[in-house]
Amino acid sequence: MSSAPPLSGHYLSSFGPAFFKETGPLFSPGSRPKSRDKSLRIRTYGIRTHNSFRIRTSKTQDLKPFRISTYRKTGEGRGGILTRIVRPNSSAAACWVAARALLFVLLFAALFSLPIHAQAKRKVIIDQDCAGPGGTDMQAVLTLINSPETDVLGITVLTGDAWRDEEVQHTLRLLEIIGRSDIPVLPGAVFPLVNSKEYIAKWEKFYGKIIYQGAWNFASHHPVHGPYDIPPMPEGAPTIKASTEDAAHFMVRMVRQYPHEVTIYAAGPMTDLALAIALDPHFSEIAKELIVMGGSMNPQTDDPEFNLSPRREFNFWMDPEASHAVLHAHWPRIVLTTVDISVKTRMEKTLIDQVAKSPTPAAQYVAKYAEANYLWDELAAVAWLDPSFITKWQKLYVDVELDHGASYGDTLAWAPGHQPGMGEVLVDVQKDLDKDKFYKEYVDLLTRPTPQAHSAPGKQN
Repeated sequence: MSSAPPLSGHYLSSFGPAFFKETGPLFSPGSRPKSRDKSLRIRTYGIRTHNSFRIRTSKTQDLKPFRISTYRKTGEGRGGILTRIVRPNSSAAACWVAARALLFVLLFAALFSLPIHAQAKRKVIIDQDCAGPGGTDMQAVLTLINSPETDVLGITVLTGDAWRDEEVQHTLRLLEIIGRSDIPVLPGAVFPLVNSKEYIAKWEKFYGKIIYQGAWNFASHHPVHGPYDIPPMPEGAPTIKASTEDAAHFMVRMVRQYPHEVTIYAAGPMTDLALAIALDPHFSEIAKELIVMGGSMNPQTDDPEFNLSPRREFNFWMDPEASHAVLHAHWPRIVLTTVDISVKTRMEKTLIDQVAKSPTPAAQYVAKYAEANYLWDELAAVAWLDPSFITKWQKLYVDVELDHGASYGDTLAWAPGHQPGMGEVLVDVQKDLDKDKFYKEYVDLLTRPTPQAHSAPGKQN
């Protein structure tokens, strides 16, 4: 309507164009009022239809000095529930002010009476190189599963810190131990798109040794082995199986099923994500956001892995071509946890001792298998759950060097206005943190009971 009608009441409706008709007090359908109460002026609220209009009263309640009426209006197949607040018309202006005040109180009460559990959980896919047992990979997985805020749609596993097939077995066993074998585990990429162990061996003859190469040169509980070997598992072998669906197709399917709702948490090489983008060019656009542990710019550390090679970080380095593709895709948002902030944290013995006090299966798993190390992936995970302990941020354009010279796989970064303009994407980079607050939240997540846990088939060794 182009102008508001005279107001002696206020109305709530989900309907479109409406008209007002002045009547006497409310009366039942088919009846007529015996007398007209001139102290009460009521305006009925309806919908324009072609030629008919009906009212059926469903509820009327006196709340002095107001009358609240709820009724259904229908006409030509259209209708719905309407509510109005009416009071004696001592003063039109006074009635309008009072009615608005009461309406605000009623809406406020209705809003805050909604149960907290009605809020939707945060859907997340964990794309992780799940070396185990214990360690930064598995501890990050536990923080995300143990959060009451998350709905973990699946865990996609690819070669990184260890070979994929071994990692899949460790992931399945972890889920058994904590009672969450309902979460699907999806095998991902075994090898990078272009890079390889053999190529890096030749590269090193020209440019020198690379200290850490993940599965290619490192193993914590056994000798380095081939891609399809599965050494004895300290925590015991799982009895459940991985999904027959591959990681990339699963991620595309989930993002299509829940458009703009799924967060991708990526804390390993970027190969699975690059494959998903190749399968569906719109994959990154319809995800909610990308949370990444990766990249290194200028970490302040004496660690020999970084102090002379500050731009080399394993997750981006192992598959540079995949990292480049992911960082050029059109994500709604990318958050980056780099080496620079990660080396400010550490899984000290005091933290392990705090976790060990909890009797939960998750806490006892961590207490048994945790080792002193930087909290690489855990920092990225917990900061996604609660970014308030990140005290400093910086927006940067980030890429990975693809030239196969000495800087192959290094992290590249530019301040806004200085980027090459070749499709780089602006990224939210974490720079500093409140370490004590992070440690507290991290320990709380590892020691709390696992949501939706069921009885585990088998015992932890």
